[in-house]
Amino acid sequence: MKEFMTPKERWLAVLKRESPDRLPMDYWGTPEISEKLKKHFKCEDMEGVFKKLHIDHPVSIEPRYIGPEISWQSDVYGCKYRKVDYGTGSYSECINHPLAEFGSVEEIDKNYVWPSADWYDFSVLKKQVEGKDAYPISGGGSEPFLTYKYLRGDEQAFVDLIENSEIVEYCLDKMYSFCYEYTRRIYETVPGKVYITYVAEDLGGQEDLIYSPAQIKKFFIPWMTKMMGLVHQAGAYAFFHSDGAIRKIIPDMIKAGIDVLNPVQWRCKGMERVSLQRDFGEKIIFHGGVDNQQTLPFGTVEDVRKEVMENIEIFGKNGGYILAPCHNIQAITPVENIIAMYETGYKHS
Repeated sequence: MKEFMTPKERWLAVLKRESPDRLPMDYWGTPEISEKLKKHFKCEDMEGVFKKLHIDHPVSIEPRYIGPEISWQSDVYGCKYRKVDYGTGSYSECINHPLAEFGSVEEIDKNYVWPSADWYDFSVLKKQVEGKDAYPISGGGSEPFLTYKYLRGDEQAFVDLIENSEIVEYCLDKMYSFCYEYTRRIYETVPGKVYITYVAEDLGGQEDLIYSPAQIKKFFIPWMTKMMGLVHQAGAYAFFHSDGAIRKIIPDMIKAGIDVLNPVQWRCKGMERVSLQRDFGEKIIFHGGVDNQQTLPFGTVEDVRKEVMENIEIFGKNGGYILAPCHNIQAITPVENIIAMYETGYKHS
């Protein structure tokens, strides 16, 4: 195949509903699967793997932290984590909840210090984008209720949505405000360089939404709309990331301003590919869609090829598709299946 576009040009062509030289392809994977791929291809880094598989992976940029000292295995919110081994890999689990003991907004306001964009040196971003003109650049974004669950504990966080809405609204306002300013300064420091910003919140489970539509509209969408307004003002595209069965809320997210739907877990209830394309294909770009619950880890090479071809046929009808796994490729996934995914996308797009 003769290529005449850079990865950035390829992404932008799809995002603008123009015709790329081929389908852009992205990569999401656990650290364990990335190591497996580097070993297979004898590459020192993932950039080498991306070139082998023709993957148009965005370059992610972030400022340097210069704020108050953070204790080991903690984050800027004061949440601490531990590694949990599950046999073929590991994940981080939050083991403390800094706001769990507080029962009112007043208590939190008196006893807790929220992170600030002033805790970061944004000047380093200029160096990070040097020599990266051929690649789409990702930066900024928000996913605050995920952090809220760490701050309060999962069970308490869901109880709060019903019994302590004032605490939820206060904390989310603090976190969204931080994310907004953090993102704004990224755009300000490297104007016109960032094209991709994730405005995320996991809203769905395997069968349905994990919040009521009313809760989503009350607690999440107003600030997400404001975040996406900032993204669009900067000339960037708003990637809405949500796992699971979110069909019911997609129309509201489109009204809020999403440009891209990720990761399209089509095996979840209501997320069937044909109906998604039929109802929303002219309004949003689809990113992901190659199943990593069954097809990639447990299917055959032929199963993977078949699914990729189906995705290209269904989602690529109006040129609105970026091929990628529907979330991180897991450590148990055979390398042959991963290769089949990208080789099929490259040859048949």
